[in-house]
Amino acid sequence: MTIQEVFGIELPIIQAPMAGVQDHELAAAVSNAGGLGSLPCAMLDVEGLKRELTALTSKTDKPYNVNFFCHTPPAHDSAIEGKWRATLLPYFEELGVELSSIQTGAGRSPFSPELLSVLAQFKPPVVSFHFGLPAPLLIAQIKAWGGKVLSSATTVQEALWLERHGVDAIIAQGLEAGGHRGFFLDKDITTQVGTFALLPQIVDAVSIPVIAAGGIADAKGVQAAMSLGAAGVQVGTAYLLCHEAKTSPMHRDALQSERASSTALTNIFSGGAARGIVNRVMAELGPISTAAPAFPLASAALAPLRAAAEAQGSGEFSPLWAGQNVSGCAALSAAELTRSLVGP
Repeated sequence: MTIQEVFGIELPIIQAPMAGVQDHELAAAVSNAGGLGSLPCAMLDVEGLKRELTALTSKTDKPYNVNFFCHTPPAHDSAIEGKWRATLLPYFEELGVELSSIQTGAGRSPFSPELLSVLAQFKPPVVSFHFGLPAPLLIAQIKAWGGKVLSSATTVQEALWLERHGVDAIIAQGLEAGGHRGFFLDKDITTQVGTFALLPQIVDAVSIPVIAAGGIADAKGVQAAMSLGAAGVQVGTAYLLCHEAKTSPMHRDALQSERASSTALTNIFSGGAARGIVNRVMAELGPISTAAPAFPLASAALAPLRAAAEAQGSGEFSPLWAGQNVSGCAALSAAELTRSLVGP
């Protein structure tokens, strides 16, 4: 079964939810073009979610996806936090930023009954999750209004787990993908493989539709994924230069420079493994740092450094999320890009 049949869309294209670089405008544009636009919700509170869904549904009457994280928040550890602040102290001194400017809070919250209560008012047709799934009771309520449920798998074992727990389709997230890894059963990086190694293994292992994600940037990539059994594809990085994206000027510049050919998995920015363009803080502290607190607690201490550097026009302390294939990035409308992904 294709994702057009599963989600009621025209094209086998899902726009990957990308927190921090997009809002409802990109999601609506992709949905209106025939794909499945996605709204990243992991950094939204109840009021923010309501506001974004109101705006999204005012701009499209087509199917859309809302995406949430469902991680288990780690306990605060003052010793770990102290070590992390000590590691970052030279940068605070260099940029003239006070440690007291660090705000408490993780910045990313897992899916909750409070967020579900907002969703129930809008009844989004598709709800997707990163880092596994929330409690079965919450999933049941989504399915009660006819919502389809998606989640990411980075291994065959995760795909089988998701199928057993009732998802309607699985996103096979290859190692090439930009942003956070969706792994949840095993955080060992050595278990992570590329899209075109992972995809056929998951297709063979499960009986529900599989969506390929990671390194797919043009129609040839889409065709290759479909030939390996994908029911559709999820594309993120290629949308970063679209007119409707909120990608910062420095992020846009990096995507169009030679630097974009060098990406790495890093835990510097959030504590979780995520792929981005290598910049100064990644190169000097990692890209994987043993001092970084667990996801998502590392982000709080980085935030003041990021703000100070960005105020000077520098992205050296910013997460410049990108996958390994930026060849599809172009400054055009999301509708043009979406249609180009399926070819003439």
